[in-house]
Amino acid sequence: MSASNKAEEYKGKAKEAAGDLTDNKDLKSEGKQDQASSSVKQTIDDAAGKAKDAAQSVKDKLTGN
Repeated sequence: MSASNKAEEYKGKAKEAAGDLTDNKDLKSEGKQDQASSSVKQTIDDAAGKAKDAAQSVKDKLTGN
């Protein structure tokens, strides 16, 4: 997980906890949204990495490497 995605996840957890402690439903919801956003970004990053690896594998096979 990238550092920025991890930071967003932790920020979301902190917001959710603060919202829970203060009974602030908006802050708690915002924290959950931050965590979900981080998860989506990580999924996209993972898929991009896999696509890059697959493309490199095909290139290596075509060039005999």
